[in-house]
Amino acid sequence: MRSLLASPKGKRFTKTVNNVKDFSAAFRDVNRVLSVLSHVDAEDDDEDEDRDDEELVSSNATYYSLGPKVADWDVQMRAWRSLHEPHQEPRILIVTGSSSTPCNNPVGDHLLLKSIKNKMDYARLHDLQLYYSMVELDNQLVGFWSKLPLLRKLMLTHPDIEFLWWIDSAAIFTDMAFEVPIGKYEGFNLILHGWEHEVYEKKAWVGLNTGSFILRNCQWSLDLLDAWATMGPKGKVRQDMGSILSEALDGRPPFEADDQSALIYLLITQREVWGNKVFLENAYYLHGYWASIVERYEDLMRFSNNGYGDDRWPFVTHFVGCEPCGNHADYSKQRCLREMERAFNFGDNQVLEIYGFTHESLSSSTVKRTERHSAHYPWLSNDNQMHPNLTS
Repeated sequence: MRSLLASPKGKRFTKTVNNVKDFSAAFRDVNRVLSVLSHVDAEDDDEDEDRDDEELVSSNATYYSLGPKVADWDVQMRAWRSLHEPHQEPRILIVTGSSSTPCNNPVGDHLLLKSIKNKMDYARLHDLQLYYSMVELDNQLVGFWSKLPLLRKLMLTHPDIEFLWWIDSAAIFTDMAFEVPIGKYEGFNLILHGWEHEVYEKKAWVGLNTGSFILRNCQWSLDLLDAWATMGPKGKVRQDMGSILSEALDGRPPFEADDQSALIYLLITQREVWGNKVFLENAYYLHGYWASIVERYEDLMRFSNNGYGDDRWPFVTHFVGCEPCGNHADYSKQRCLREMERAFNFGDNQVLEIYGFTHESLSSSTVKRTERHSAHYPWLSNDNQMHPNLTS
């Protein structure tokens, strides 16, 4: 391998890499030569002739692409929209999903059911569309990376949608009245919960969160997904990139590349390319870390309110580190399941009260009657109430 790098061909490659300014291009080129060198070694040693297809795909991840290059998506969308009646409000598609296989325990499946009910309720109350995925569209981008090919496919098949809102299955809407101030983000294409100083100055691996983010349907977003995805193919690329991310980002443990760390790395290494179109939101909980929220629900019910204002409830409670469907959670399964149930009931109460009911407690699935009815919810119009003629 050393003699090959010293050859004219190897020197030309080294010069090419040194001249590459773009991280994604450099990353692809470096891995391309590693792939070539591995094949040279295999020929010299007459080994690995029966390498299986999956290993070949992984070693050639430098050629990985989310799909055929699209370069004129903004033009295509404008042409499509010019032929269709425009919508008064920006159309938003909530996107979420879970594994196609059952959870390791039935309680996990039950919580996933409650999670999708929570999102269905929020979407219905605010006249939003919802897409739920149970498949992985790309066998190289699996796990937390699977959202990238899904979002790209939905963008290209729904030119009528202006924003796609990804939200993890482990995230629960806990303020059913709050609406994202979409007009605030004019001129921005990606909205995430985070802090600029944490991302760009401290380079913290938790400086933003990709468990709940909003992506504009446009060419910029397609280009971002393409650049982002180069760090995610499973196998050697993801493992090696994990080491780079752990070294570059403050506080990141050593493990394979994840989508959140990869996005932060992309932003800090190519801020001039992406940064001016990214809005890091911290005025409300687009993502709220559950451990700092769940024990305050009862106090929030007594002393604050949903909707708007300084004392509003947390918009989204995200159970980061909980794996209700798996066995690798960072917190005890009992604690996660208990608090996810409480978060669901906190949000569900706001729906049930429209009909004059509420949970007996946040830990109980049993409901009781209340004195309240839909008249107490001016944020609900007759157009989006589930049963507008219902009175308690």
